[in-house]
Amino acid sequence: MGLVLQTNCLTKKYGKQLAVNKINMKVEKGDIYGLIGKNGAGKTTIMKIACGLIHQSQGDIQLFESSDVEKGRKRIGCIIEYPALYPYMTARENLIYYDKLLGIVDYSNVDEVLNLVGLGDTGKKKTKAFSLGMKQRLSIAISLLGNPDFLILDEPINGLDPYGIKEVRELLLRLNTENEITILISSHILGELAKIATKYGIINKGVLIDEFKASELNERCKKCLNVVVNDSEKAAYILKNDIKSSDFEVFNEGKICIYDCLDIPAQINKELIENGVLVSSIGLEGNDIEAYFVKMMGGNQ
Repeated sequence: MGLVLQTNCLTKKYGKQLAVNKINMKVEKGDIYGLIGKNGAGKTTIMKIACGLIHQSQGDIQLFESSDVEKGRKRIGCIIEYPALYPYMTARENLIYYDKLLGIVDYSNVDEVLNLVGLGDTGKKKTKAFSLGMKQRLSIAISLLGNPDFLILDEPINGLDPYGIKEVRELLLRLNTENEITILISSHILGELAKIATKYGIINKGVLIDEFKASELNERCKKCLNVVVNDSEKAAYILKNDIKSSDFEVFNEGKICIYDCLDIPAQINKELIENGVLVSSIGLEGNDIEAYFVKMMGGNQ
């Protein structure tokens, strides 16, 4: 697929404090890469370095598989913190203003971008009258003015109500699938991030502690009915033939993990006991996605 962003031992120091410590991360073309960590973990620092807002202390980055980062940055759109929206301007006037800042003299892109983010019908309505979700979509519109291949979004759904979150989520999915824009996004709303991300990086105290695809996350958070028995071979036979379970694993010391039939633990327990298998414990195990992330980040946020 090709790499859109790659960092090599990326490090940023503020005095003696390490904000980012030897980060090696890879964002592939087509990814929606969810960058996860507590406040102060280093997420925004990485994004600022990628966008050229600050310089790293050590290490290097590549954009679009090139060391010419200045050329690569011309293909990036970003929201780091909130861009200034002019409250007494319309959405269209705001975009024309930012076009001018970018040196774009043909404003034909403005209506296209407004329609893309669902603000094409706002007409003469001033930005001060926009909902928070509309303002966030206008911010994303500003980041799209240069027709970027890569969006970097720092907390784009922070503070939104459920409807605003849904609006932004659907917009990002559309930009990714229909416009083929790769996205690097940070968010504290982990359950929402899990609905769109294709890959994750988890940062704790400036260190990238893990990087994995969404399919791996589903496997890591897979729930199972954990049963411990005195005769695992006989129990496996009963599960397959009497319970009709088709997805279970047998481990050492009589442990069996059942991945289907999770809603009938009492029936499973009854069948095993009635067939002479001693059950010493039975219970549901596995994390939900948000609990898993919190655990990986080092506890409660």
